[in-house]
Amino acid sequence: MSTVVLLLATGLGLGALYFLVASGLSLIFGLMDVLNFAHGAFLTVGGYAAWWASVHLSWAAGGGWGFLAAVAFGTAAGTVAALLVELLVIRPLYGHHREQILVTVGLSLAVPALVQGIWGADPLTFPRPDIAQGTVGVLGAAVPRDWLLLVAVAAAVLAGLLLFVRRTRYGLIVRAGVEDRAMVTALGIDVRTAFTLVFAIGGAAASLAGALGGLYFGVVTPTQGVSLLIFAFIVVVIGGTASITGCAAASVTVAMIQQFANYYTVAGLGDIAVVAVLAAVLLTRQGGLTKKTAERVA
Repeated sequence: MSTVVLLLATGLGLGALYFLVASGLSLIFGLMDVLNFAHGAFLTVGGYAAWWASVHLSWAAGGGWGFLAAVAFGTAAGTVAALLVELLVIRPLYGHHREQILVTVGLSLAVPALVQGIWGADPLTFPRPDIAQGTVGVLGAAVPRDWLLLVAVAAAVLAGLLLFVRRTRYGLIVRAGVEDRAMVTALGIDVRTAFTLVFAIGGAAASLAGALGGLYFGVVTPTQGVSLLIFAFIVVVIGGTASITGCAAASVTVAMIQQFANYYTVAGLGDIAVVAVLAAVLLTRQGGLTKKTAERVA
């Protein structure tokens, strides 16, 4: 029983990490119709910025408050990177999907190479704060606290994104702008500002995943963003390319499949099982787990 509980907890923690990465990807694609292959680069920036702050800045080192400051610093760095990418690269290419793909793929390769050139290719140990150390007893299983922290953060991000999309003015503007940008602009509404805000929110979610990913894996690496981005794309396709709630459900599903398959079979079979699920979704239920994903982000 304790083994099953531990696998469930592990799956929830990994699913929370997948959701943080995939939610920004889904938000950008669902609201802005931009397929951003550079999303993993924001994760890398966030992870390394949080590591750098926790190691080199006195106010971001030490206990719980220092850890929160390092995560905030990493998230802010990734958000600024996302803003720069949107303003300088993506904005001139709205409506030009092939060019968007080419330039974001280039960024996804350039940023890890730049990070590797500065800090090397070896994994860097991510400092573990006191609040993330130790375990909590759950039904006879010792569940690490950092996994519970990831789940709590992912739940807060999910609630915040749903509130933004459904209840805020900018969420409605972007959704309307995707459908008919000319009409919204004719009403005197600046769609570009709303698009920039959405891109920044997506980048913030990815960089937050990078900062907390260092806590989950214990290290940061230049290719960490690329590997997590692969599963984020799988999650977005399975959950629905324009559904935040579907993204959350798919994140947990993918993580659970990986954890249970890897434990009860052979290592690595979990990834194959996830790809099999992806193929089944593409063949049988185009659009993912949710209905009407092309109509709304929810």
